[in-house]
Amino acid sequence: MARLKPGDAAPEFQLTDQHGQTVRLADFGGGKLLIYFYPKAATPGCTRQACSIRDAREELVDLGLAVVGISPDAPARQQKFDDKYNLSFPLLADPDHRVAEAYGVWAEKTSYGKKSLGTIRSSFLIDAAGKIVAAWYGVKPEDTVPKAQKALGRG
Repeated sequence: MARLKPGDAAPEFQLTDQHGQTVRLADFGGGKLLIYFYPKAATPGCTRQACSIRDAREELVDLGLAVVGISPDAPARQQKFDDKYNLSFPLLADPDHRVAEAYGVWAEKTSYGKKSLGTIRSSFLIDAAGKIVAAWYGVKPEDTVPKAQKALGRG
């Protein structure tokens, strides 16, 4: 698994969000973006992570930061997740995990002693020029927002 590091170009993506709209990395050109990858919508850790981002939304906007979440879930499952928790930011479907692979977050995981391939919870701060500012692999759900805030000088 190749890991991205500060200074690397953020891999391009074009994915469908929970509303059936196509979202591209280029759509955020000229602004800062926090991309976070999560294993499965509406599971406990993923819900804590998404709700912490939702709850920090005003401060993140004040920092000039847009947010997108990416998981292997289908758009319909993403929509249910958004509706249930009123997330109100793009949740992107990556069912073939090509984008997760490009960001180095699709890897072997061990859960309850069983090995499988899946999404390693990770987040990336991308600058207006499309470069990685910070990459956090294996980030805890509750650490996504504080790490981004600190990287932006608000921690």
